[in-house]
Amino acid sequence: MLKLENVWKTFNPGTINEKVALQRLNLEMKEGDFVTVIGGNGAGKSTMLNAIAGVFGVDSGTITIDGVDVTNLPEYKRAKYIGRVFQDPMMGTAATMQIEENLALAARRGKSRTLRSGITKAEREEYIEQLKILDLGLENRMTAKVGLLSGGQRQALTLLMATLQRPKLLLLDEHTAALDPKTAAKVLSATQRIVEKDNLTTMMITHNMRDAIAYGNRLIMMYEGHVIIDVSGEEKKHLTVEQLLNLFSQASGSDEADDKLLLS
Repeated sequence: MLKLENVWKTFNPGTINEKVALQRLNLEMKEGDFVTVIGGNGAGKSTMLNAIAGVFGVDSGTITIDGVDVTNLPEYKRAKYIGRVFQDPMMGTAATMQIEENLALAARRGKSRTLRSGITKAEREEYIEQLKILDLGLENRMTAKVGLLSGGQRQALTLLMATLQRPKLLLLDEHTAALDPKTAAKVLSATQRIVEKDNLTTMMITHNMRDAIAYGNRLIMMYEGHVIIDVSGEEKKHLTVEQLLNLFSQASGSDEADDKLLLS
């Protein structure tokens, strides 16, 4: 479903601020894979997601989604393949619109618009059923303005909106980092239910190593712009944080784990 081949990206090349963000990055994801991504700040995690989404072009290499080479496609043309949830809960929703209106916008993404009434009875019933998956009681607040919701509720709603059209690839960029631990756990639980329900191919960046181990069927660790650890299946299930840090030390050639990797 996703294939990155020898991808390179350098910011500010030829200047004193030159930064090689991605180098020799190779990664393949099968349909239905739920991959968690960890690594210290500057390891290239968010740069990889932005490159996949088309926020900026890469210097070399290819990016393929579901067999389509999207390397040179602009961001708006890749949007039909991708659902994305950002770290900031305020980014994915329209605060002045109602919950059901936000869902209607997400449901109509990529479709032709008409002058028919905004939301049909059947659509409203479908939205109620979808909101029940989140287990936050939002199905009883369909006409509430989204700006009145908490950060966790807005992030969960954004997650639902990003997956209504069943994207080829779901990108989660530290989507619980701005939430308190209790709310983050609820959003992660909702994430798991949605991903499993639709068998979504998902990439989730996190700074929390325990979450990276607990969720998904595969875990990768990035360092200096490429993947240095890739574990899945039974090996991932039985992995501990201590073992993960030891793997990092071996793979990176460093005796000390990156302090930034230990933030969580």
